[in-house]
Amino acid sequence: MAFISSGYNPDKPMENRITDIGPQKYDKFYPPVIAKNKGKWLYHEIIKPGVLFHVAESGDDLYTVRRGGSRLMSVTQLDEVCDIADKHCVGHLRFTTRNNIEFMVDDKSKVDPLIKDLESRKFDGGSFKFPIGGTGAGVTN
Repeated sequence: MAFISSGYNPDKPMENRITDIGPQKYDKFYPPVIAKNKGKWLYHEIIKPGVLFHVAESGDDLYTVRRGGSRLMSVTQLDEVCDIADKHCVGHLRFTTRNNIEFMVDDKSKVDPLIKDLESRKFDGGSFKFPIGGTGAGVTN
């Protein structure tokens, strides 16, 4: 009888069946500047290790701050990463193929507060929770 309350009809088992329950398409979650300029980026520069500046054909620019990540992260750490993205990046972030995390901002004035916030977060032992780097002359994961 449990199936009756869920709308399951044993006479028509394929009716209202959901067949694809995978993740949603990734490009639905792009930051607006990335969605607008996908495939239309002119160049990028490494401003300093871990900080990149991107310029699109449209004249839009984007700043990326890459922080070192780990393959295994706790829910608490992921929650903190999401809080940082909400605070500085309108909720957008990106995981690289090597498990680093990139925070993307659309204004240069937002870069320094983001970096200061990342550098202020340390473990009890004193090491950085979110080391910045992985580009240029920097350490990567």
